[in-house]
Amino acid sequence: MTDLYQSQRAMRHMRKAAMQRGVIAILDVGTSKIACLILRFDGVEETRDTDGVGPMAGQSNFRVIGAATTRSRGVRFGEIAVMNETERAIRTAVQAAQKMANVRVDHCIACFAGAEPRSYGLAGEWDLQDSVVTEQDVARVLAACDVPDIGQGREVLHAHPVNFALDHRTGLGDPRGQIGNRLACDMHLLSVEASVVQNLLYCIKRCDLELAGIASSAYVSGISSLVEDEQELGAACIDMGGGSTGISIFMKKHMIYADSVRLGGDHVTSDISKGLQVPLVVAERIKTKHGGVQATGMDDREMIEIGGDSGDWDKDRRQVSRTELIGIIRPRVEEILEDVAARLNAGFFDQLPSQQIVLTGGASQIPGLDGLASRILGQRVRMGRPLRVQGLPQAATGPSFSGSVGLSLFAAHPQDEWWDFDIPTERYPARSIKRALKWFKDNW
Repeated sequence: MTDLYQSQRAMRHMRKAAMQRGVIAILDVGTSKIACLILRFDGVEETRDTDGVGPMAGQSNFRVIGAATTRSRGVRFGEIAVMNETERAIRTAVQAAQKMANVRVDHCIACFAGAEPRSYGLAGEWDLQDSVVTEQDVARVLAACDVPDIGQGREVLHAHPVNFALDHRTGLGDPRGQIGNRLACDMHLLSVEASVVQNLLYCIKRCDLELAGIASSAYVSGISSLVEDEQELGAACIDMGGGSTGISIFMKKHMIYADSVRLGGDHVTSDISKGLQVPLVVAERIKTKHGGVQATGMDDREMIEIGGDSGDWDKDRRQVSRTELIGIIRPRVEEILEDVAARLNAGFFDQLPSQQIVLTGGASQIPGLDGLASRILGQRVRMGRPLRVQGLPQAATGPSFSGSVGLSLFAAHPQDEWWDFDIPTERYPARSIKRALKWFKDNW
């Protein structure tokens, strides 16, 4: 835990240094594509005092000066499976983005899906020595949080203070400078498989880049796809990628729960490939051009040319009706959504004052998905696109870029995390958990 705390602190310092130099790369390492954006900052580092332990800022002091994507290789379920193939794909994307930006970049901030995320809700209390809350008091109340035994081979990826209470007043974003006697804090902690993170770190190092930050794709997609009211009142972001589907629940502008389902758009493509006996490339083309989840009477008559070059004339001239295609796609999409519904229930989503669900990610673009999702997940479902950020090319504004855009916002204004405070060394949290997510029910 101590090593991780120090390495996350080191990354934060590196990020500041990179921002002062003015450029930083954003790397979204996905199963179907690797996206790289290069951001230029105007040299003004945000002041910590104005942000507080508070929420994310929106469009900030940066613009996108380079953007590139390449087909992902060597990544399965959002995790690196073949190191040298992933390294080659990352290099290709970074070099193309650098060429467009006409600048060389040494530092990058990366996000990834998968790695079996687990959420914990922690609580801590601290009696103030002096009646005014100082930075040191915040550090001590964070240190007083009961950290669970997250298990062998796992690391903490995010540790956000999501709520402070001072005496009887709760719901404080930033207690510093306020007067009281007893400070309490609720923290959301997200742990992931350590080996997945270490592989990513090693791969980025092999690409001659320094890692200046790391984030969960589910988290950054939520930052870019949920509008301010949704982040405040409670909403879930479902990021449907190629190899996995990320789930994040936000409340009071903080992520309070995250999880992932190891299924995504590639599984739909694979089903089409097997069902119609065509190569994956052809299946992907058929899915994007003719796919859907809602069959109507018209679809019986709409015939789709499968095409092919196997040399067997009959096989290459085959046609299927759109109804047949939907019959292959729909069961898999339903399976993904049912898994998502189970994860949302585990995160107490039904207890939030607002139950808005936002679908984003490349695989969310199947026509009719929102209707099917509102039947399986609940009534309030909308399709989400990432926020507009300065300089972002038109081609990178769709749902499949939610992660990249969210990671840019995260790079510019990271929310305060546990390691941004000077935690007294004698008090590194290592005690047992009281009750995960108990604070969540008590406070909201």
